[in-house]
Amino acid sequence: MDKFAAVERALRSAAPHALLDVVTAALTEQFGAQGVELRLADYGMSSLQAVETGPGRTDPVPIHGSPHGRAFGSQEPYVTTVADAAVDAHLPVTIRGDRLGVLTVRMSDKGRAESLLPDMQHICEALGHEILVAERDTDLYVLARRAARLTLAAEMQWQLLPGRSCARSEFALGAHLEPAYAIFGDNYDWSASADHLTLTVTNGMGEGIEAALLTNLAVNALRNARRAGLDLAGQATLADQAVYAQYEGSAYVSVLLLRFDLRTGEVEAVDAGSPRLWRLRDRSVEPLTFDAQLPLGMFEDTVYQPERFTVRPGDRLLFGSDGVYDAPSPVGERYGDRALARSLVGTSLLPPTQVPGAVLRELAGYHGDKPLDDDALVVCLDWHGRAGRGDGEGTHAPA
Repeated sequence: MDKFAAVERALRSAAPHALLDVVTAALTEQFGAQGVELRLADYGMSSLQAVETGPGRTDPVPIHGSPHGRAFGSQEPYVTTVADAAVDAHLPVTIRGDRLGVLTVRMSDKGRAESLLPDMQHICEALGHEILVAERDTDLYVLARRAARLTLAAEMQWQLLPGRSCARSEFALGAHLEPAYAIFGDNYDWSASADHLTLTVTNGMGEGIEAALLTNLAVNALRNARRAGLDLAGQATLADQAVYAQYEGSAYVSVLLLRFDLRTGEVEAVDAGSPRLWRLRDRSVEPLTFDAQLPLGMFEDTVYQPERFTVRPGDRLLFGSDGVYDAPSPVGERYGDRALARSLVGTSLLPPTQVPGAVLRELAGYHGDKPLDDDALVVCLDWHGRAGRGDGEGTHAPA
């Protein structure tokens, strides 16, 4: 533990771009590592990109079908044998459920490597925390995530997102957007307090930079209202006023707002537009529908009314933008009509962090050879409930 504390202190005092150097020195001196490599998941969640401070560029490794990807996907260390009996220990770098990447440590002896896995995992946790802090002051880790150049609209949207996954004892969720390097109007946001989780799924109209600007205004207005202590209907009302004041009805934002009570499983919802919600319970999928209310900014002084339903431990909720449920097959059937329910059942054994990517890959195949006409967003939430509290029976009913 003294060794770990020393590494943690060194990371906290290191320059933002030098975190990998600190970890490499510590693992070499204290654990006898022969080499250390840090890779971060790219925006498309398809490859792991090396973090490099010097010249040259190391080839990425795929998330699917590689030892690094196995550790990333399973969120468990994975040890592989390399030349001359040395081994590579691949360790996930994850913070509060947000999967950042993988640290690979080369060791000369498999037995020693396996005995040191818990200590090295502690170092990975400290490294992950410091990467998130360091990103305020350096582009090194942001650049490492790029397998291609982002459009300006996508740059704005990724900077707006809270992360790609989050986990607590009461819930776990994951989200993904496509096309990852050219998204424009779709977005999601979440915030968890001691007893509540607020989740919003947003779809701004338009394309390119105009859609990104519109969504940025709406998301920040919702955050401003939430942080001012307004209830869910009040958050929708304030954001509606902000969007209308700027665009006077010529542009608007569709959003689904939900506020989960972590103690009871009761959910308050405001449906202001197009994002949809499905529930998987006991291998049965059903859409959860609400009274349709006006999108944010369509008219002046819209009044929003919340509705309520309850989630049970074991429930899985899937949220999709219109780019998901409206995507047609080559014969014209919408993905949301039947195929999405099949996909939700087919991915039921995957953790929520992997479900959005799996659904979007299946969506691409369902749509055919042509690229999707709209950006697509999927958010997956698994509800565990709070230990010692009895969640309700889950009847869906308007307030």
